[in-house]
Amino acid sequence: MSGAEDAVAQGQERTAPDAVPTRIGQVVMLHHAGDREEARHRYLGLWAEIGEHGDPLHRCTLAHYLADTQDDPADELAWDLRALAAAEELTAGHPAGHEGALAARSLYPSLHANLAADYDRLGRPDAARLHLRWARRAAETLGDDRYAAGVRAAIGRLERRLGQSGPHGPSPEGPGPWGPPRQRP
Repeated sequence: MSGAEDAVAQGQERTAPDAVPTRIGQVVMLHHAGDREEARHRYLGLWAEIGEHGDPLHRCTLAHYLADTQDDPADELAWDLRALAAAEELTAGHPAGHEGALAARSLYPSLHANLAADYDRLGRPDAARLHLRWARRAAETLGDDRYAAGVRAAIGRLERRLGQSGPHGPSPEGPGPWGPPRQRP
C-alpha cells in the first residue's frame, strides 16, 4: 500500500461510524423478541471481539445486556459487576462532559438496580440494599423520559421487595421521591 493509500485508509478508520453499538442494539432486539439463547451466543461473540480491554463504553453496555441472558444468578452478578467496573473506568478516565462518561453516568441507576436485584436473588440483602441506595441516588440525576421512568419503576419494585423480605424492614430512606411506579408505554 502506498503512503497516500495508507493515509486514506487511516482517515476512513477515524471517520467510520462506530458499528459496535448498532450491533449490540440488533442483539437487544433479538433478545427482546424472545430468543435469549441466541442473544447470549451473539453477545458472547461480540464480547470476544471487544475483549477485556476494549472500549469501556462498549464493555459496559454489552456486559449490562449480557447479564440479562444468564440463567445462573451468580453469572448474572458477574456480568453486572463487569458492566459497573467498565462504567467506573470510563467515568474515572474522562472529563465529566465527555460523551462516554455522560453515557456511563446515565447507566449507573440501572447498573446499581440490577446489582441490587442480583444480590437479593443470591440471598445477600445487605449488599442488595446498598446498591439500591446507590441506584436511588444516581437516579436523581436522570431526566423525565421513558428510560428514567423505567429505571425508577424498577427501583420502586426493588424497594418494596427488599422492604418486605429483608431483616431490617423498609429502607429508612423510603421509596424515593417519585411516587408509585409508572407503566412503560
